[in-house]
Amino acid sequence: MADQTNGKVIITCAVTGSIHTPSMSPHLPVTPSEIAEQAIMAAEAGAAILHLHAREPETGLPTADPDVFMGFLPRIKQSTDAVLNITTGGGANMRLDDRLAAPLRAKPEMCSLNMGSMNFGIFPLAKRHINWQHDWEEGFLESTRDFVFKNTFADIETVLDKLGNGAGTRFEFECYDTGHLQTLAYYLDKGSIRAPVFVQFVLGVLGGIDAHPDQLLHLKHTADRLLGSDYRFSVLAAGRHQMPLGTMGVILGGNVRVGLEDSLTIGRGQLAESNAAQVSKIRRIVEELGFGIATPEEARSALALKGGDQVGF
Repeated sequence: MADQTNGKVIITCAVTGSIHTPSMSPHLPVTPSEIAEQAIMAAEAGAAILHLHAREPETGLPTADPDVFMGFLPRIKQSTDAVLNITTGGGANMRLDDRLAAPLRAKPEMCSLNMGSMNFGIFPLAKRHINWQHDWEEGFLESTRDFVFKNTFADIETVLDKLGNGAGTRFEFECYDTGHLQTLAYYLDKGSIRAPVFVQFVLGVLGGIDAHPDQLLHLKHTADRLLGSDYRFSVLAAGRHQMPLGTMGVILGGNVRVGLEDSLTIGRGQLAESNAAQVSKIRRIVEELGFGIATPEEARSALALKGGDQVGF
């Protein structure tokens, strides 16, 4: 395994996602302006990478519309040097062509890439809220009881070809279980993926590996065995596990992802008032542990990214 970037930790901030709904927190950014503002603040707080989804401005429903992405991508780029990482996972019930529409137009430095199909259950969240702001929210959550997120081998190969080969985009490989690491190792051995590989261990999503220290160690040991020295890892843990397991990942030599996509809280029973608040908290923890924080340019160098001057926005 490659070490951290000269003892510095790459902080990724996932700004809005497609899991939480507007009724769950008044601080979840929805409109392009809100997404841009929170992303810029997160970068100023120390996030080197900003992971971005889009939402319909009026309702907050996750959308793959490239025009909505273009409502915030140029503004963020103009205001910060952070690496902009666009989702290829999109949201529930989006087809692959829909999920790729915005990345193919934007040609970003980095995209997320889920390394397999899986049950992706966020329906338990529907039981936590009664007064829904929008008609779509409860049904959207409940629908995932009978939902499989589809990313077949053919889908993965399409993304690697169209974005990797076609646009020079590199990837945050999201691995929700050890089988996803095996798929990643296969494509690395095949030469479809080039080192350095940036792996995001994802823990705590129903249908994937659970958020427990033993499981994080299991993911790391499996990645060490399968990927050798060709990878760097980051830790994403859902909900209340975000800070503890993210901190554990840093101690183990990795990087960390926070943001309102992954958790709406900043402490027990306390909603985070912004993405920047979560970035500031994990930055404080990381620095108190004796690590530095990687700048966007240090992240670009470590991950062999093409540079912000070569994107399509």
